[in-house]
Parts: sequence; structure tokens; C-alpha cells
Amino acid sequence: MTYEVKSLNEECGVFGIWGHPQAAQVTYFGLHSLQHRGQEGAGILSNDGGKLLRHRDTGLLSEVFKNPANLEKLTGTAAIGHVRYATAGEASIDNIQPFHFKFYDMEFGLVHNGNLTNTKTLKTELERNGAIFSSSSDTEILAHLIRRSHNPSFMGKVKEALNTVKGGFAYLLMMEDKLIAALDPNGFRPLSIGKMANGAIVVSSETCAFEVVGAEWIRDVKPGEVVVIDDSGITYDTYTTDTQLAICSMEYIYFARPDSNIHGVNVHTARKRMGAQLAREFKHEADIVVGVPNSSLSAAMGFAEESGLPNEMGLIKNQYTQRTFIQPTQELREQGVRMKLSAVSGVVKGKRVVMIDDSIVRGTTSRRIVQLLKEAGATEVHVAIGSPALAYPCFYGIDIQTRKELIAANHTVEETCEIIGADSLTYLSIGGLIDSIGIETDAPNGGLCVAYFDGKYPTPLYDYEEEYLASLDKKVSFYRDGNRV
Repeated sequence: MTYEVKSLNEECGVFGIWGHPQAAQVTYFGLHSLQHRGQEGAGILSNDGGKLLRHRDTGLLSEVFKNPANLEKLTGTAAIGHVRYATAGEASIDNIQPFHFKFYDMEFGLVHNGNLTNTKTLKTELERNGAIFSSSSDTEILAHLIRRSHNPSFMGKVKEALNTVKGGFAYLLMMEDKLIAALDPNGFRPLSIGKMANGAIVVSSETCAFEVVGAEWIRDVKPGEVVVIDDSGITYDTYTTDTQLAICSMEYIYFARPDSNIHGVNVHTARKRMGAQLAREFKHEADIVVGVPNSSLSAAMGFAEESGLPNEMGLIKNQYTQRTFIQPTQELREQGVRMKLSAVSGVVKGKRVVMIDDSIVRGTTSRRIVQLLKEAGATEVHVAIGSPALAYPCFYGIDIQTRKELIAANHTVEETCEIIGADSLTYLSIGGLIDSIGIETDAPNGGLCVAYFDGKYPTPLYDYEEEYLASLDKKVSFYRDGNRV
């Protein structure tokens, strides 16, 4: 998936490797495959015989390492890397990862994908006890917790810290003699382990990076798991048994690349099944199917195959532009749509078009695309969304944390349809989404977090809970002390 015309965005991508003579270079290629997960900054930290070396900066990976010397200086046989888009913390170089912590008796590097829900509480407590933060990122909290733990063993300190932070997190921690990977108890963010032909072990936010670096998938990191990788191999351990899979459903809908596999499910295949199910739920007459490039193309294929309608290239995307959500204002986002997408008049003119998209966030992008299609001569534009209505915020690593910015939270389907100028609007049902993804698990909601659609969060919201509940215009279900209320 290349840059999308969207105003929805995930926090980060992480990549790590142990046991390769060109670890930093391999990490660069791995991060390049994960660039869609964050474009604000990037960095790599390498391990050369216990000496940790780092380079980081704002911008795309290719910009950060535009000078070859910045990569060449990162010598060693192990490395961790990060691409960032902030959901917590300012967009400054101080927040660009990997973080590098140096102490009198040790040093380590740290990268994180996700968002902690008890950041404010923990940071306040740590600062009252003398902790000094060098960034505004929630990632730094884990390092302070590790150092302040009184557990006699280092792994004991790590496990204690992991049980203290709450929310969504996938961590990679680089020590002088080991690489540690850890995942939150719900597995909100994906994290997988692979092995290269030379025996090097790699860890990545998505399996698409394995194809690029020539690694074979071993398995996914499980919720509540802590994995230690060193010269002796891989050790799997747990820091908690209170786990329940609730992988972010937006990974399958939008964030992950189509060539990635998450919990045994190929993302492209899942999206095709979503499109097919959407076609079964669609109730209108049409002539052609047009997918919004690029992440909606898989769903458009499934919709077309199920409905028997031709799948046409009615929208063309300029591949040489940045994502719309990087623009600082809504007005610039809206203007950016026309720069990035063009409707093909020769395809859509005189046709009743089913426009397939993966989601509607604020409605601005959908309105502009509908307008483009109608200006190109489409007689009708029926918008069909390959996910349920996005009506509730995410607190685990997506940059939407209030309902006021979500059109589905403030308008009915009929009102939204009128606002975006469509002839009809159809969302995929929640049950249809769960069945289409089809993870083999006994966990609730098919192992998915669908709180963005039904407001039923799989964990307490901690620091966010009071403000969130006060913002609701109706009572919804949530968890308190492990019980739904």
C-alpha cells in the first residue's frame, strides 16, 4: 500500500534483527516496507559488540538516510528501527525513535508501536519520584519503569514494567547481549518473528518486510508474550496470563499492506472477503464497481466478483504525492484530494457507479471523490464502505481520540449520505466484518477489536475514561475492573 488519500493514521512500524553482519542495512530495507505506517520520522540503532550506535531524524526513511554515511556508520550484527507517526507526543526529533538510554551500568535502545492509556498517571507519578523525561512520547515511560524496578533480575524488571503500562504496545528493546520483543495482553498491534537463510532472527510489525529481506515467517508474537533473542536462539516467555486477543480490526481494513499476513490471515484475502460480503449486503442497482486506490482495491475485487458487476478503473491515483493527513488543516486536506485522484470520464460517464472505499472518517475525502465521479459524468454514485461506520475513537494507537471528528458519530447514515453527495451509502455490518476476516480463535468478536464501531472497548480506558464518558451523548458499554458495565 502506497500513500493513501486519508485522514486516518496509525502510529508506527518497528523492525529488529539479531545475528546479521549488515544488520543496519537489512533494517533499512525492512523499514522501507513499513513506511506506510509512519512518515513523520525514522531511525535505526545498531549493536556493534555491545556498543549501541544510532541515527534518527524527521521525515521519510529515504530522507533520514539520504546521506549514505548515516547508514554506513551503524555497524554491528544487530539493530532495531522505527518509522513514526505520532498519536502521543509532539512531532519533534526528541520523539523520534529508537530511543537510546545510557546509564552507569548499562545501555539499551527502545522502539514502540501503539499508545498507552495510563500515560498521564504514570508520568506524573514518575516525575514526582524524580524521573526526568527527555521527550513527550509515552514510549519513554517503559525505560523509567525498568530502571526504577527493585526486581533483582533484569527480565524481572522488564516484566514488572510491562505489567504496569496499559493500552496497546509492541516493544522492541535492544540490549548489549539480546533483543527483547513484547506485545500487550490483547495484541492490539501486530508483531511477527521470522528467520533469514543465514540464521539471523528478525521481528517486524508486518510480515511484508520478511519478503523484502528474505526471511521466512516463524510465528506471530502472542498477547502477553515477551520474547528474548540472543546468540543462543529464541526464548518465548510470558509476563502475564491475563490475555485475550483483540487485534485492531483497522489493520485488516486499512493499515496493513495487502501482502502481509496477520494471525494466519492474508490482508488482501480478508479485504476481498469484506468486499464480497458488502456486495451481499448492498441493496441498489448499479453498472460498474470502482475502488478508491489503493487500500480499497482488494475489497472492490471481492465486491465485483460477488455482484457480477465489472470492476473498472474509474479513479486514477497520482503515486507521487504525500498522504493527505500530513496536511495541517482540513482545507488543505480537501484540496489535496483533487491533486491525488482523478476520475476517468471515459469509464464512468453515463454509468451508475458503486464507489468502494475502506472507511469514512470525517467525510471530506468521500465528498470530494463523489464529486469527482459526478463531474466526470457518473449518473449515480453509490458509496459502499468495506467496514462498519467509524463512530467511536481509538485509544490503542490510532490518531482519533474524540467522537467530534467522526462523521458517523454525529450523523445518521442518511445524513452522511446527503453530506457526501452520494445516491446511497452502505456500510459493512460488524458481523460481516468479523466473518470476513475469519481469524481462527475462540476470542470475542473473532479476536478483533471492533470498539471503533460499537463503542465496546476490550480494556479499561484509564486516563481517557472520564473525558470520553463525559463526551458521550448516549450510554455505551465499556469495562471497569474487568467487568462490562
